[in-house]
Amino acid sequence: MPTAIAVTSADMALPAHDDRTLPAVVLRDVDTRPLDEALTDLQTLVEQHGHVIVVCSPAAPTSLERRLHTIRALLESDRIALFRPDLPPLGLAVLARQLRQLASCDISPGVLASAGRLLTHYIHAGAVLGSVARLDRVPVDLKAHAKSWVPGSQFAVLAHPEPQLVRLGPGAALAGPEFGTWMLHAKGQLQSDWVTGTLAPSWNVTGMRETPLPAESPGWWGTGKLIEFCAYLPDLSVLYQLVTSVRQSTCHWCGLDVIGDRCVFCSATPPTHDTPHDHLHTPVG
Repeated sequence: MPTAIAVTSADMALPAHDDRTLPAVVLRDVDTRPLDEALTDLQTLVEQHGHVIVVCSPAAPTSLERRLHTIRALLESDRIALFRPDLPPLGLAVLARQLRQLASCDISPGVLASAGRLLTHYIHAGAVLGSVARLDRVPVDLKAHAKSWVPGSQFAVLAHPEPQLVRLGPGAALAGPEFGTWMLHAKGQLQSDWVTGTLAPSWNVTGMRETPLPAESPGWWGTGKLIEFCAYLPDLSVLYQLVTSVRQSTCHWCGLDVIGDRCVFCSATPPTHDTPHDHLHTPVG
């Protein structure tokens, strides 16, 4: 069985791009259900799939992360990877789907888990906001804070890969990817066509789709008046080439094949610092 890709809420399980994309395993109410039930569910997943990669949002409650670590410790298993990349909720959902795409290929569990760290470099995630007064995940200067109180003000914010913030108006722009992408957007309680009418054309996206706003997005962005967006690589062939072109090594602790400088399953790092790192930023052709 292929490695299972698990998410902690149903809205993190985006529709598949193609017939090969594996369905996400939704771990519902992990932090509120009885511990023995959640423990049994994850144990069953490990027995069925061999390895499980749990993709969890940094915006998720602390109780959820604590419960996942508790379950992993009780199972005494290095076959459960807890992956919490610093991405907004929509970007995280996109990354989880990319891992589901790759899980259908001949990629080992350790390399697949490591691929999540690699692919974050190619995700451009942001939002149009009606206010930045409560935005604390992207640097906001005092001038922008003051302008956020002006009625009708809107801001375009890029949270990843490099923070950017501009007030919407004539000539407002965000620096975007230098390679071909698709764009996914999700509307909250904000009326604006800037993402579809201005941003997408300026980034030369080749496809555009809409999806419901993730439940964690208002908390992450500090307001429900938003339109979240994410530009990403949609093609499995490109994702596969990116991952398989990176040099692999063997984790000295658990023995899994990995890429990069840390095993996502056991969190071990190389005992020496002679592992090359520059190959993790291979540009897309």
